[in-house]
Amino acid sequence: MYEIGPIDHAHLIQLADMFRLLGDPSRLRLVGLLCDNALPASEAARGAGMSPQLASHHLRLLRAAWLVRAERRGKQIIYAIADEHVRHMLADMVAHVAEPHPHEADGKE
Repeated sequence: MYEIGPIDHAHLIQLADMFRLLGDPSRLRLVGLLCDNALPASEAARGAGMSPQLASHHLRLLRAAWLVRAERRGKQIIYAIADEHVRHMLADMVAHVAEPHPHEADGKE
């Protein structure tokens, strides 16, 4: 497990922006797809169930936040997660929401 310690203000703002971007289910779906495979924008859009224009908009925002990267291959732009940190963060959060939580066992929130 990593020790986090105090987070400096600049990093705190950057993290808040990243989590805000990932708070949108469409963007989260795109990042999840890209964790499995690098994809052309059109395939990412199809896999996420959205129009190519909307997917391109979301992918631009995710790229600006360093959550995904893009590489031109001929006429296509291929998107992938930015690095393993993004994959691990998403995998950890998926595992976190899938595990039973104490308040669920007793019906309390």
